[in-house]
Amino acid sequence: MRLLTLVLVLLTTSVFSQHAYKLDFKVKGIKPGPVYFGFYLQDKTFARDTTEATVSGSFSFNGTKKLPHGIYFLLQDGSILFDFVVGHDQEFAIETSADDYIRNLVVKGDDDNQLYVNNRRLLMDAQKSIEPQIKILRDSLADPTLKQEANKVYEQTGKEVMAQQEKIIGTAPLSVTARLIKMHKPVTIPDPPKKPDGSIDSTFQLRYYRNHYFDNFGLGDEVMLRVHKVVYWDKVKNYLDKLFIQQSDTLFNAVDKLIAVAKQNEDTYKYLVWNAIVYYQNHSIMGLDQVYVKLVDKYITSGEMDYWLDKKTVSNMKDYADKLRRAPIGTKAPNLMMQDAQLQPRSMYDIKSKYTVVFFFKPSCGHCREETPKLVTLYNAKKKSLNLEVFAVSTDTAMQEMKDFIRDFKTPWITVNGPRTYIKEHFSKLYYAELTPTIYVLDENKKIIARRIDVEQIDDFIENYEKMDKQRRSTGL
Repeated sequence: MRLLTLVLVLLTTSVFSQHAYKLDFKVKGIKPGPVYFGFYLQDKTFARDTTEATVSGSFSFNGTKKLPHGIYFLLQDGSILFDFVVGHDQEFAIETSADDYIRNLVVKGDDDNQLYVNNRRLLMDAQKSIEPQIKILRDSLADPTLKQEANKVYEQTGKEVMAQQEKIIGTAPLSVTARLIKMHKPVTIPDPPKKPDGSIDSTFQLRYYRNHYFDNFGLGDEVMLRVHKVVYWDKVKNYLDKLFIQQSDTLFNAVDKLIAVAKQNEDTYKYLVWNAIVYYQNHSIMGLDQVYVKLVDKYITSGEMDYWLDKKTVSNMKDYADKLRRAPIGTKAPNLMMQDAQLQPRSMYDIKSKYTVVFFFKPSCGHCREETPKLVTLYNAKKKSLNLEVFAVSTDTAMQEMKDFIRDFKTPWITVNGPRTYIKEHFSKLYYAELTPTIYVLDENKKIIARRIDVEQIDDFIENYEKMDKQRRSTGL
């Protein structure tokens, strides 16, 4: 008898262990037929499974692998019925009815979903209660006294909501609901302390905010990804854009530290690495493409991401990084020495002007023919005042086409034929200039201070650079 009992227990345990999650639903008022179970990933929705609802509105979903924590939804006929959460408890039941999914929702077997629906109802009730106040506050003709009273009610309601949400965070900090509430909670920055000499520490609040920016936001928490909006990357991007000097080494170090935290969870790890790489791939600020290069070197070329990226993607990213690492901003420009129209060698290093504009062009390129007249105008007007020279490199082997280009556009600067070089390496291996025109700006020491800049930007760029350089010299930085 004991042996039979033991066998039954083992069989029962085996049957139950087949389900890592089991979600039962009964939704009165929906039509029988297909129902989809899906999840949010930032601003996108994905279907995970489908089943058939009975006439009574009953249906279930189950699986042998635990579900990632986050917000999920039910969908029928292309419309989302309602949201719910999946956290630590992954065997539960939800009952509701189609006339009001949230008001009628009853949870069995999961405290987290009960917290979630309670919070939803709290927000709905608060929104409804302050609608008259919002109407008054938006009315430009409303009496000031009335507006003042409306604002008091509005603020008091907000405080009451936050107090209830703080209770959830305090009593169930590991619940999905608490994590969702906390992720939107702002960081409180204390007043700056005084230095020993009595002066205020002016950098304290920035340093504090930078160090505590993610206190309420789990970089390694998968819940931060499985929400309705692009919250995760917006949070990271704001941190990088606003709290750091926009310099490649500084930003790479900042991103690298964030990735180390995100690595606690595989999904947040992949998400942060991928989005950071894409963001800095073609950044609007010159020089920040080197963050892309550093990230690719550490996380892609190293093989770190081979377990989820295909070989073609890895190869393409590496190839692009190799192109971007050619002649980056802040390095000395490799010398170029080619034949000019008179078949004489001309060296870029022989230019004595304070600034050198390296102009890669192709005579037959339509965009080059549009930009060249603009550069001629700038050159003629600002050559002396800006103390600049242009070293134009034709990327085409045809010497006659280059000569025709010089004649047609009356280019007054040094023009050479790129392929007719006296340098061992081809210019395309030294500079990233696959697209024409491509413009680099060098200082008096032939250090690259700008690259892939437009003709219209050259004048302002040099003037701003002069101001910044003067400031650096005066401060000794």
